Amino acid sequence: MSRKLSGWTLGLMVLALAPAAAAQRPAAPEGPPRAVVDLLSPEGVAQVGGRWRVHAADLVPLMHRAPDADGQPTGAPVPTTGLAPAAGAAGFDDSGWEAVEPAGLRARRGNGRLSFVWYRIQVTVPERVGDFDPTGSTLLFHTVVDDYAEVWVDGELPRAAGQRGGSVVAGWNAPNRVVVARDVHPGQSIQLAVFGANGPLSDPPANFVWVREARLEFHPGGEPGPYAVVPEEVNLEVVRFDPDLDRVVPANPKLYKLAEGFQFTEGPVWLPKEGVLLFSDPNANRIYRYDPRGDGALSVFRERSGYGGPDLAEYGQPGSNGLALDPQGRLTIDEHGRRRVVRLEPDGRETVLADRFEGRRLNSPNDLVYRSDGSLYFTDPPFGLPRFHDDPRRELDFSGVFLWSGGRLRVVSHELQGPNGIAFSPDERFLYVSDWDPQRKVVMRHAVREDGSLEPGEVFADLGGAPGEEALDGLKVDRGGRVYASGPGGVWIFSPEGRRLGRLVAPRLPANFAWGDDDGRTLYLTARSALYRIRLDVPGSGR
Repeated sequence: MSRKLSGWTLGLMVLALAPAAAAQRPAAPEGPPRAVVDLLSPEGVAQVGGRWRVHAADLVPLMHRAPDADGQPTGAPVPTTGLAPAAGAAGFDDSGWEAVEPAGLRARRGNGRLSFVWYRIQVTVPERVGDFDPTGSTLLFHTVVDDYAEVWVDGELPRAAGQRGGSVVAGWNAPNRVVVARDVHPGQSIQLAVFGANGPLSDPPANFVWVREARLEFHPGGEPGPYAVVPEEVNLEVVRFDPDLDRVVPANPKLYKLAEGFQFTEGPVWLPKEGVLLFSDPNANRIYRYDPRGDGALSVFRERSGYGGPDLAEYGQPGSNGLALDPQGRLTIDEHGRRRVVRLEPDGRETVLADRFEGRRLNSPNDLVYRSDGSLYFTDPPFGLPRFHDDPRRELDFSGVFLWSGGRLRVVSHELQGPNGIAFSPDERFLYVSDWDPQRKVVMRHAVREDGSLEPGEVFADLGGAPGEEALDGLKVDRGGRVYASGPGGVWIFSPEGRRLGRLVAPRLPANFAWGDDDGRTLYLTARSALYRIRLDVPGSGR
C-alpha cells in the first residue's frame, strides 16, 4: 500500500500517540558474566537440554555465472565450488548426523589439510543457572575452534564490513563471541550452528578441526526490547524455479537486517511522504516506526495498539496487525484484541469503521487493503482471540472477507478457514486472499464485480506439497501483477497466471511485507523477531 500521509498528520499522530526515543543496538556487555554454562561438559549440555551433532562438510562442484560489465554474476556459465551440507539454517534437519557427547567435541575431525566440520546444538534457557535467575539477561556464546569458526544463530549469519569475530572468522585459533539473545526468558530455545575450518586456508596445516572452548555466558541487565542496527547484510537463499524470476530478483541480491528483538512483526505499511515504515508487533501490543535514513532509527508509534482490557494477559496477540493508508492518506488499523477496524483522523481522533456484523462482534481483523475508490477489504479470522476458533468470546460462526464501503459492511467471502493476507491485482480486477490453514495451503483469486462484491474464488496457488508446518500469511503484488506470498519455507513469488517463479529464504520466516522507498522497489519484510529489506528489480503495485 503506498498512499500519502501528510507530514502534519504523521507528526500529530506521533506526538499524540507514542512519543518515544529511538532505540539503537546496545553494546555487547563488558565485564565478567554472572553465570556460565560449559557446553563441553555433560552437566552443562544437560542443563540447557541440548545435544551436540557433528558432520563433516565437503567441497562440491557447482555451476555459477561469470561477472558482467557491472561485476554481477550474469555472464557465461562457469564452474566453481561450494560446500555441502549447507547446515546453518535454523530448521536444517540434522537428525541423521552423528550425536556426540561433549567430550567428543575435542576429537579431531576432518581429514587434515583443507577440512571443514559442522557442529550444531539447540539450547534452552534454564530456569536457573546455579543461584542466578537468567530472566532479562543478555546471553553470549563463546567458542574457540581449531583453527577458524563461523557461528550461525537461529539460522542467521550477519556480515558487516570490517567485522572480525562474532558471527564470522575472528582469527587463527581466536575466540568467537556472539550475542545470541537479549532480555532472555526461561524456556527460550536457540539454535546454534558452528562451522569450523582448518587454516590458514592458503596453506592448510596437517592438523584437524576440533573445539577447544564452547560456553554460554549470562550477563545481567542490558537493554530489553527491540533495537535498530546499522543495516547489515545477512544470509539469503534464492530458489529459482523459472527464468522469469530473473526479471524480479537481481543476480546478486542483498538482504539487510534493520532491527531485531521484537516478539512478532506484522502488518507493515510505507508512508511515502515521510519516507518511513510503520509495522505492528501484535504480541507486544505496539506499532513501531522505522526511519531508514542514515543508519536507521526505531521508535514506538502507538502503544496498546490493539487492546487494553482487564483480561489482556490472556491474549497471545492482542495488538494491531494489518496497517494500510486510505486514498486520503489516513492510517487504518486492524485491532486484534478490540476486534475492530479503526481509522485515525488528522486531528488524532479514531473513527471505528467496523466492529460488528449483523449485531455480532467481529473475530479479530487481520489484514486489509483499499481499492482506489476508497472501498476497504479486510480478512477476519479468529487468530487474535486467545483460543482461536474455539474461543468462547467468538460471536461469528465463520471467518470472512469483508467489504466496507459507504458506511456499509458486507461479507464478500466466507469460504476459507483462516483468511489472512489480502491484495489487489494492479488493475483491481482480482482480489487475492491467502488461507492460514495447515491443511489447505492455498491462495485464492476472486474476480471483483462492479459493485465491489466478489465472484467465488478459484485456487490461484496451492502450496500443499511444500515442506514445513507453516500455512500462508501476507500477500503483496508488484506492478507486473506478480504475487508475493508468505508461505512454508519463505516468500513465494508467482506469475500473474499462478506459475511458481521462485522463493526467497530469509533467516527468519517473513509474516508480511510492504513496498517502500522512493521508487517502490524495496521490499520490507516483517519476519518474526526481525525487520529486513531487499532491493528488487521491479516496483510494487502500491496496493
